[in-house]
Amino acid sequence: MFSISNKLEFKNLFPSKVSIWKLRSYNPMRKSFNNKNINVDKFDALIKITSEMSKYLYPYIRAILSSSDNYTKSPELWDDFKFRYIELIEERFNTESVIVKNLLDSNFSQYFYKKILFSLALSSTSEGYNRLKLILYNL
Repeated sequence: MFSISNKLEFKNLFPSKVSIWKLRSYNPMRKSFNNKNINVDKFDALIKITSEMSKYLYPYIRAILSSSDNYTKSPELWDDFKFRYIELIEERFNTESVIVKNLLDSNFSQYFYKKILFSLALSSTSEGYNRLKLILYNL
């Protein structure tokens, strides 16, 4: 992330890797979080960084979505994605939160995981930043 932020010339917003790392604390779903609001410039910069990262990850995102659609033929990639995603949520998020419980609920999560992957896939296009920004501002 730090190298992409430098590539996008966000050195004034994120002067070090630690400055990006500290932004995780603004997520209210984390086990411990900072109750302040994130700066709008930093939020927009993170959206641009995410959009840029999705361009690098697009082949992998596409393969995961394809694995989900052809689950009976090749479930490995989709299962690996789900397992790692759930593992990260359980490790880092407050699992007592209703929102986080929904992320871990298999009835709800399948749709949610696909929605995340589709959003990331769409954010890898030339208009990806605007799409992702619109999605995140409407949450």
